[in-house]
Amino acid sequence: MGHNPDTIPAMQQTAHSVTPTHTIYEFRQSGINLRLVFFTPAILSDLEVLSRPVTYLTWTAESTDATPHQVAVLLDVDPVIAVNERSQQVNSFRNQTSSLNVLSTGSQDQKILNRSGDDLRIDWGYFHLAVPKDAHYSTYLAPHPATAFASTGQLSTTDTMDMPERADHSASALATTIDFGSVSSQPVTRHILVSYTDTYAIQYLQRNLRPYWQRNNMPVDQMLDQAEEQYPQLEARGEALDKELTADLIKVGGEHYAYIAILSYRQAIAAHKLVADANGDPMLFAKENFSNGCIATVDVLYPSAPFFLFFNPKLLEAQLLPVLEYSSLARWKFPFSPHDLGQYPLANGQVYGGGEKTEEDQMPVEESGNMIILVDAVARAEGAPQLAQRYWPTLTKWAEYLNIHGLDPETQLTTDDFAGHVAHNANLSIKAIDALAKQYQTTAKEMAQKWITMAKEGDHYKIAFNSPNTWSQKYNLVWDKILDYNLFPNSVRDSEVAFYLTKLNLYGLPLDSRADYTKLDWSIWTATLASNPTQFNAIIDPIYRWTNETPTRVPLTDWYDTKTGKQVGFQARSVVGGVFIKALSDKELTNKWRGKSSSH
Repeated sequence: MGHNPDTIPAMQQTAHSVTPTHTIYEFRQSGINLRLVFFTPAILSDLEVLSRPVTYLTWTAESTDATPHQVAVLLDVDPVIAVNERSQQVNSFRNQTSSLNVLSTGSQDQKILNRSGDDLRIDWGYFHLAVPKDAHYSTYLAPHPATAFASTGQLSTTDTMDMPERADHSASALATTIDFGSVSSQPVTRHILVSYTDTYAIQYLQRNLRPYWQRNNMPVDQMLDQAEEQYPQLEARGEALDKELTADLIKVGGEHYAYIAILSYRQAIAAHKLVADANGDPMLFAKENFSNGCIATVDVLYPSAPFFLFFNPKLLEAQLLPVLEYSSLARWKFPFSPHDLGQYPLANGQVYGGGEKTEEDQMPVEESGNMIILVDAVARAEGAPQLAQRYWPTLTKWAEYLNIHGLDPETQLTTDDFAGHVAHNANLSIKAIDALAKQYQTTAKEMAQKWITMAKEGDHYKIAFNSPNTWSQKYNLVWDKILDYNLFPNSVRDSEVAFYLTKLNLYGLPLDSRADYTKLDWSIWTATLASNPTQFNAIIDPIYRWTNETPTRVPLTDWYDTKTGKQVGFQARSVVGGVFIKALSDKELTNKWRGKSSSH
């Protein structure tokens, strides 16, 4: 796969597909068909399995020309996988569990939770390559295994013993050769496990927290044995989930919508860490990738929330809990919600804008509105308001802040902070009005009426109340229906959507009248405002085209140019979970998928 190493020609790739839990490649060469499957059992209804840091790689080989062939596969892992940069020293070694032979590598220093940042890789804990104890698998700690394997089919039988060593290009790789023997038309299948274990994963208010799977101090060898033993049943569960979810997504939003949602599925989970609080309760921390690496950023939780609300609201509660707990401490002295809890993986207090010191560059209306809407969404999803009751004084303070500042926000940042400060932001105002819906029903209704007058401009509504000849995606309106606030008449949605359809570019609907770029998550929220499939598809189809034609080869970006299809910024972010808003807007479907979580 791929170009590396260049000296060895790649096999011819004949197919590939992505499902919610699998990525599948097919290759063909010299009379052999080879299927390679990456499987991560990202099953949101099962926190134990969800937090277990194991991915399975499975190969299936079969002969396509009616003659038997000798087949062997090499997988090797560069030890740089366990450090931040190549100049660091690593130790690589072998272990065994009751069912697996394991090669591991990790930094010599093992400075647990010693620093934070965005473009920074974990350098404590260990990467493990685990293979079944079986004559078909051999393991090696040797440099340049691919070159040796390609020329002789063999690797040196001696392990490198000079440890630690620099993680440079000549360092010992963790390698396994997998012998398929003589392969005829009867397919032969083999699998291995890869894992990364980190002992302590997050620091929250100066406490080091363990990954959720390790909340009762389960040893790594036991976790790997469990993963190996459960592989067949997890594989069956993953395939069933893929099939059922794909069918449901097609039913609710069509083929193109389903494709985009499936593309987002694992990424929506990936930039999170599920840990256990001191009492064993789940806490889920998001990392704000590709901006400044903040942890538990409220305006990252907000766009990704539909994903968790749809599959397992308990996981959204696990994201809101640390923010609410921090906000109710004396050290947070503002009448509005914080923006973040620090810089990943250290959640020791806000770092963005004025931090805990000043109001400068904070997002008061944005984050307070986000938190209130999400706490309300969790209460409705769980049928009980425990979380809201527990932090009622804090939420009340925020609601009172919105009551004063929400209708016509002064100059401040919004979640789209890359576009700069905006005063009198109409979309932000919608968020404040929706956030007040429950507690201040009459006030919110009056504000919604005033909003219509203040924002109206002919056949649409302005980006800001004082900005004529402008428009913007009013994506925050989506909660008005989903959470049954019904503060805004349908005519607001209908006229906005009709207007958007006149502004579409080749690859989608711009975020607003100021630029050609858009946000993937918000565009799908906006599409969800449509009152019929034709309008919905008119906004979705260009996005689908973009996913296939974009010239930028990066993990799914959420910020791109609607004319060129090029990435503007951001990639690999969890906000893509927002794509699931359309699924969430179907109450029957949402209840069905949430129902799967109650049994775990």
